[in-house]
Amino acid sequence: MAPVNQSVVTIFILQRFVDDPRVQDVLFCLFFALFVAAIAGNGLIIATIHSSPNLHTPMYFFLVNLALMDVICTVTVLPKVLQSLVAENSISYGGCLTQMFVFSWVLGSELLLFSAMAYDRYLAICRPLHYGTLMSGRVCVALATFVWFTGAFNSLVLTCLMLPLSFCGPNLITHFFCEIPSVLILSCSPTFINDIMTVIADMFLTGLNFLLTMTSYGFIISSILRIRSSEGKKRAFSTCSAHLVVVTLYYSTVLYTYVRPALGTAGFLDKLIAVLYTTVTPSLNPLIYTLRNKEFKTSFKKLISLLRTLNLEMNSKSNG
Repeated sequence: MAPVNQSVVTIFILQRFVDDPRVQDVLFCLFFALFVAAIAGNGLIIATIHSSPNLHTPMYFFLVNLALMDVICTVTVLPKVLQSLVAENSISYGGCLTQMFVFSWVLGSELLLFSAMAYDRYLAICRPLHYGTLMSGRVCVALATFVWFTGAFNSLVLTCLMLPLSFCGPNLITHFFCEIPSVLILSCSPTFINDIMTVIADMFLTGLNFLLTMTSYGFIISSILRIRSSEGKKRAFSTCSAHLVVVTLYYSTVLYTYVRPALGTAGFLDKLIAVLYTTVTPSLNPLIYTLRNKEFKTSFKKLISLLRTLNLEMNSKSNG
């Protein structure tokens, strides 16, 4: 255990997920597999869309932003999780604030991005004749800029509110990474303002955006039900169902995490819930968004074929 000064804590200890060595080995393999899946899957999404002109549309533009956010989330959280499963996992005060800022930035941005993606699907299905005008390239860039900037501003405010707090011990964070609710519990200073601001930010980013997203999908479902052909209904539902599943899972777990722990201590259930939106969701998003997407799968096969051709050419040149 790192030494704790009576006046200031300079190093935090992140609690291990479990203490049983055999379970730790299993979890290490599982989390490492999820880490590789998240990086590789989201990386392939970005590469495929970038290399395929037919995928340069608003829907795939937002999907690239989502994949980028998932990559950042994964590399921010999972390396420390893996470290905690093989050794004592300490993190400096500055490192903890940095992890907190980056994760909160990506988390807030992703919640806003889901609303932008729902708005895009609303326009595509409910306003198809005006879709090209209402969701032009300039509008897409403006929405993405707003999403990233607002997420960063929200994270900056919440992180800066942590700076005046004093941490005089203990220094054990009962979580597997530095997240605002779990760090606030350790403060020796009053955290009333931090708790209130965290709940307000969560209600705005999670509650309001969830309401906007569900409203968009309410109009979408109503519009789909008016489609006469069963094939048209099937295609429209397949386009939106994946997004709706991810949104529901993500919003519900984030809302739980940032409202309940601010009023009490974090427990094992909080860790399991956090795993869903920090580890599982970034790993599954590539499958959920592309598994039933014929357009993407066709472009992905072309990319793989191109890479194989380039590899064969390079091998033939090196042999020649």
